[in-house]
Amino acid sequence: MLQNMSTADSDNSNDISNTCANCGEEGSDVTNTCNKCNSVMYCNAVCKKKHRSKHKKQCERRVAELHDEKLFKQPPPGEDCPICFLQMPALISGSVYKSCCGKIICCGCIHAVQMRDKGVGLCPFCRIPRPTSDEEATKRERKRMDVGDADAIYSIGCDYSRGDNGYTRDRAKALELWHKAADLGHAGAHYNIACAYNNGTGVEMDKQKAEHYCELAAMKGHAEARHKLGYIEVRKGNIDRAMKHFMLGVESGWADSLSSIKNFHSNGHATKESYTTALRLYQEYLNEVKSAQRDEAAGFGESFKYID
Repeated sequence: MLQNMSTADSDNSNDISNTCANCGEEGSDVTNTCNKCNSVMYCNAVCKKKHRSKHKKQCERRVAELHDEKLFKQPPPGEDCPICFLQMPALISGSVYKSCCGKIICCGCIHAVQMRDKGVGLCPFCRIPRPTSDEEATKRERKRMDVGDADAIYSIGCDYSRGDNGYTRDRAKALELWHKAADLGHAGAHYNIACAYNNGTGVEMDKQKAEHYCELAAMKGHAEARHKLGYIEVRKGNIDRAMKHFMLGVESGWADSLSSIKNFHSNGHATKESYTTALRLYQEYLNEVKSAQRDEAAGFGESFKYID
């Protein structure tokens, strides 16, 4: 524990102790923590208020550090395909959400079943045939939405945004559903909200909010959102931060991030070692998602909808 900490030097440490950062009082009664940086404590709200101006810079610096720790921490990969147990491809075209059972299946397993069932369109997981009409598909999807399925909520939000599948275009309703899906942890919903704020689609344009939601999407593993954050940092002139985002994007399998690092290397903004690392990470991703079935699906030129 820090002993006899004075007011003048209390901001030189990020370690929490039971010592009031304002008056120096020690003991178990010092329990009022700065709720922004969580790095200093006070004996009461009065001391916290008195010390605010002296603590402000350290507090902002620590909050930024904590934010970056979360932002640049690569989340674990999402759920594997429940059929082949391989990592899902980064591109949305590499998997299909099945509204019959609420499972996301990789394109390789979808293709393999299609080749066997002679066009019936059985779900590889629950074996229920694909919907025979748009009305049946919508009914299934709404049933999944009613039980709190984030993918179904997100998809119906997309339908409202585009005016597809029998839904009248309603951008406000789309945002409402995306926010609901985002609250349930859907990375794509966070990203769509970011795009709405970035473009002023159905909401007043707000670049700061767009970046915020893009960060939330990236922290949940959305590879395209991670890549977009890299370009946001490029526009700000923060090449080092952009490189961090692009490298995480490569690790998640986003080919455009690899191209960006390649361009950085060509322009002298990235070392040969960094580019070599990026190539290795991308190859590791390809090895994780590669399968004969997925290669065959790609070879057939299959075009899969995300929702089925």
